[in-house]
Amino acid sequence: MRQAFLPLLVLILGVLAVVKAVKFDLVAVTPDRAKENKRCLSQYVPKDTMILATVRIGQGYNQRIDLEIADDSATPTVYVSKKDVSNELRNAFNTHSDGVVSICFTNSLSEGFHESPEYLRTVDLDFNVGAEAMDFEKIAKAEKLNPLELELRKLETVVKEIVDEMNYLKRREARMRDTNGKCI
Repeated sequence: MRQAFLPLLVLILGVLAVVKAVKFDLVAVTPDRAKENKRCLSQYVPKDTMILATVRIGQGYNQRIDLEIADDSATPTVYVSKKDVSNELRNAFNTHSDGVVSICFTNSLSEGFHESPEYLRTVDLDFNVGAEAMDFEKIAKAEKLNPLELELRKLETVVKEIVDEMNYLKRREARMRDTNGKCI
């Protein structure tokens, strides 16, 4: 029975474990135009959810990549604000409220340089949310879990996220129903 269960479990986890990654080129502009050349990627994330953002920046001379990760709550929380990011930056944090979390990049030229298509840097972003952001190998070592127990822990985490999402949708639906009832 266990042997038949394990491949099914691995298949389910493989389908659920979707990695979110994006790679793009960011053109450099003069510092006075950096705000208008800002590039942002956003995703809705529930409260108390772990996020792991890994950013790899390609080579680019006389250019400065700035990074900011923030949410859109009533009083926005800035989780990361880093100037002059180079090589690789990894940052893990838990969200403080439900909302859209945005990661924004700007690429500014050093003083005295003029804009040109040759000034650009490659940005490679891995944005893992919830169970995707957890280091299960570290958990397995700390708790001395065998491979099957580890897979069950992963599945438990994913199922908890699904239940939390369903509860959120139920609350949202009730709020919408109440709003529609007041309009009639």
